[in-house]
Amino acid sequence: MPLTPEQTAEIEAARANPRPTLRAVSEGMEAHLYRAHPVLDHGFIRVIDYMGDDSAIVQAARVSYGAGTKHVQNDEGLIRYLMRHWHSTPFEMCEVKLHVKLPVFVARQWIRHRTANVNEYSARYSILDREFYIPEPAQLAAQSTVNNQGRGEVLTGEESARVLAMLKSDAAQMYDHYEAMLSQDGQQGLARELARMNLPMNIYTQWYWKTDLHNLMHFLRLRADPHAQYEIRVYAEAIADCVRDWVPLAFAAFEDYRMGGVTLSAKAIAVLKRRLAGETVTQEASGMSKGEWREFVEVWG
Repeated sequence: MPLTPEQTAEIEAARANPRPTLRAVSEGMEAHLYRAHPVLDHGFIRVIDYMGDDSAIVQAARVSYGAGTKHVQNDEGLIRYLMRHWHSTPFEMCEVKLHVKLPVFVARQWIRHRTANVNEYSARYSILDREFYIPEPAQLAAQSTVNNQGRGEVLTGEESARVLAMLKSDAAQMYDHYEAMLSQDGQQGLARELARMNLPMNIYTQWYWKTDLHNLMHFLRLRADPHAQYEIRVYAEAIADCVRDWVPLAFAAFEDYRMGGVTLSAKAIAVLKRRLAGETVTQEASGMSKGEWREFVEVWG
């Protein structure tokens, strides 16, 4: 269960008491405010607070660039211009704070995005719950033979069952030992800050994560990509659904120029020009490495 009854009651109470405000309000984001969106087997993301909307991006850009943007006739056009030319500060005018419940190994990958404010549940002071991420069989895959960071063929039959059994039994045993080491019922026990080191990486943690829209879009560009690890990608996709409703004009430009677009190197542009001129270009004649050429061919054929 992603939320306890107490957490659910707290959310419903917060949503039942709307207040008038002079702040800019995004109706799309208001619909997400406080609500928990389930992710994986025990995780969730929920919006705790946000600041700004599409108009805040436009307002900041026009203050900053003044007459230089007068040729852009509308807000959508200006936002697309800013996205197309990789401007950053106007998008930093919007911020969001999320409450996220996620497996520890996903959190350690996520924390690599350092342009955010984070406060995590402390296992030095509190006891972690007996909740572990156990993948669905469709997510149990062998190591990829072409990508050292990715997955290959899905495990099936006895091998899949064997791996699932080990994941479940190891998690249960390590948590049993964690409980046995802790001080309880008047026993001396081991300090929580030490007992936690024996817990598995698939146990769940929680944090508050606050970031601006510019850095959030960078996170989404990497983590909502089809090549990203599934367990962090589903969190990114859940966040993206909220962002789409929060700043629809900015998100549409982001999808077009970042998620759906590609960046070309000078060598790639030169190859395209030669191809358009009717020339056949090989990898050896392109000046690209084998990896660069493979990625180029995946997009351009």
